[in-house]
Amino acid sequence: MRKIWFLALPALLAACSAQNKKIENVDPMEYANTITSEELKEHLYTFASDEFEGRETGEPGQKMAAEYLKNEYKSLNLPSPIGGDDYYQEVPVSYFRRGNVKPTENVVAFLKGSEKPDEILVISSHYDHVGMDDEGNVYNGADDDGSGTVGVLEIAEAFVEASKDGYTPKRSILFLNVTGEEKGLVGSKFYTDEPIFPLANTVANLNIDMIGRIDPDHEGKEDYVYLIGSDKLSTDLHELSENVNSKFVNMDLDYKYNDENDPNRFYYRSDHYNFAKNNIPIIFYFNGTHADYHKMTDTPDKIEYDLLAKRAQLVFLTAWEIANRDERIVVDKPIEKDSE
Repeated sequence: MRKIWFLALPALLAACSAQNKKIENVDPMEYANTITSEELKEHLYTFASDEFEGRETGEPGQKMAAEYLKNEYKSLNLPSPIGGDDYYQEVPVSYFRRGNVKPTENVVAFLKGSEKPDEILVISSHYDHVGMDDEGNVYNGADDDGSGTVGVLEIAEAFVEASKDGYTPKRSILFLNVTGEEKGLVGSKFYTDEPIFPLANTVANLNIDMIGRIDPDHEGKEDYVYLIGSDKLSTDLHELSENVNSKFVNMDLDYKYNDENDPNRFYYRSDHYNFAKNNIPIIFYFNGTHADYHKMTDTPDKIEYDLLAKRAQLVFLTAWEIANRDERIVVDKPIEKDSE
């Protein structure tokens, strides 16, 4: 018995050491670099393929996309926050105010925090698109929002790799792929109405909706991403975002669409807004619109994969800082609920 104990002791000590590593001692860029253009491309050529039929909300292609996400999370050994093999938060058809929408679901996966597990950071994207036209032409939605969705998968993998090495984030992270964005932000509205974790415990939402292309305003100066909403509710979050970018990535953070007077009103047009109107600080990452927006020409071959990887790395590094800082993000500019 004693011999067995001594043989087991080194393994036990190694396990304890891995669990007790100080997260402040690691360079998060090591894990950001696991987000690669090659893996993003592999994901997206499947996710935005004709096989998925444009991922129309509630239709067979969207179901295939949901199953793809579920299987990827399972392959990473990321559990469902719902329990067991159920990675789907069912969204009632009664939530849809237009169209004859079939039952649909958000896809969720969860990484439990090591020190502050009850505080939740949500990283989101919408995985639905607009389907096919009457002639059977597929609207692949490679940028909108295949790019954001495969970005979330790669971000999840980066956090898993860090956790395997003993650097589990202090706060918990919910990876939330929502349905029904194209029908009026329905999946994210259902989540914030019926949250898996209390909204009071949700420290921030980083939402990714179209990060794979270059818009006409940035031709020839491609190293950019539009940031929307970072300063709307929290000076703290905005400063954190700026500092992370300066330290690690040094992209051009373009705030053109963050202007309250911007006629596009993008702040109100993606899934982060359902968190923001509940006074949860958000950042919306966006590449701007382009000629293929909501057209059948939004295909995987037009994605700038190196740029997609760099933008996803920025989101990961920002999430890393939010999840591991001592204090949660401060809301210093709250709004009255449901006001705009």
